[in-house]
Amino acid sequence: MDDNLNITQITLNGYIEMNKYRYLYFCVMFTAYVLIICSNSAIVYLIWIHKNLHEPMYVFIAALLFNCILYSTSVYPKLLIDFLSEKQIISYSACLFQFFIFYSSGGSEFLLLAAMAFDRYVSICKPLRYPAIMNRNTVSVFLVLAWFVPACHIAVQTIQSAQVEICNFNLKGILCNNSIYKLHCVTSRSITIFGLISLLNLLIFPMLFTVFTYTRILLISHRSGKEFRKKAAETCLPHLLVLISFSTLTVYDVIIARVESDVPKAARLIMTLQVLLYHPLFNPFIYGFKMKEISKHLKKCLTLT
Repeated sequence: MDDNLNITQITLNGYIEMNKYRYLYFCVMFTAYVLIICSNSAIVYLIWIHKNLHEPMYVFIAALLFNCILYSTSVYPKLLIDFLSEKQIISYSACLFQFFIFYSSGGSEFLLLAAMAFDRYVSICKPLRYPAIMNRNTVSVFLVLAWFVPACHIAVQTIQSAQVEICNFNLKGILCNNSIYKLHCVTSRSITIFGLISLLNLLIFPMLFTVFTYTRILLISHRSGKEFRKKAAETCLPHLLVLISFSTLTVYDVIIARVESDVPKAARLIMTLQVLLYHPLFNPFIYGFKMKEISKHLKKCLTLT
């Protein structure tokens, strides 16, 4: 690939007036990045140091929040540099790396949510068999698969994209997502096919499994006593809220970012803010306040400070 092809112009597509408000946007986004890192890291640290939180559900939560840190770190530093730069440019290789981290961490999130749904199903519906099923080896296998499978899928697409010829150097948006395919001279059939396979394996199937599992839990809890329903609601509601939030984000990325569509700029701005701000801050808020054990340790920590 020619060296000139390694520079891709990034434009904001009219989202913000970069020259006029760049320092304000920088301060807002820098504050958001610090909050994301601190809030997610704090809960991961609490889970790490407290032995009563060394249970499968909390281990999966820690992995989920670690994903938020990884995703944000792949986006925010470059974005903050762009706010202070006259021109927003990124090398094609760096763009592909951001693409890889963005989608591999996204795929991991869906697989982790599926693992959490299975964990809740076994805990609520098969409590006597829970220690035998959700042992340390099972949790380790789920974690390895949740990170390894998406990384392999996205690595193939990243390598394929690195080998195609580029004709367009103007990338609409503020991060390297599916829109990088619009940089290619010719639409690659192999990339499209493998993209669909990745979509099925990393998004559709895990989401269907998660919805099916929680539906089973709700049906069983509906036929059970009040205490059983309360326990099911307390442990399942946070995961369902996170699933809905992240699914909304993913639907936007798949439909809007890849398919040409005359979406109003206001709608694009709202969804972009969800990508950058809402979801990475939503997860620690939900798990920090809705999960009783985490909330208890968090309150103790805040009281001591």
